[in-house]
Amino acid sequence: MRYSPAGIPIARALLEHESEQEEAGVKRWIRFRVGIRASGAPIAEQLTELEVGAKIKVAGMLLRSRQPDADTHPLIISIGRLERLPTDS
Repeated sequence: MRYSPAGIPIARALLEHESEQEEAGVKRWIRFRVGIRASGAPIAEQLTELEVGAKIKVAGMLLRSRQPDADTHPLIISIGRLERLPTDS
């Protein structure tokens, strides 16, 4: 986690999605990664407390990344709501 010049906590992570979807009557396996960002308390703290592999549901807005290097994704989700989902046993 980092803090903006105004002292606002900002956390970043990478979200990986996997699912089976139907397109034109054909099932397809979908897998992608997208960067996510959480600004402000308590949502930034919630994001930093998650362990790798945790299942979550996020809602927010899609933005273009301002970090143009090879290790970042061109799109990120700025999280407005984060919900932890139950894990499979």
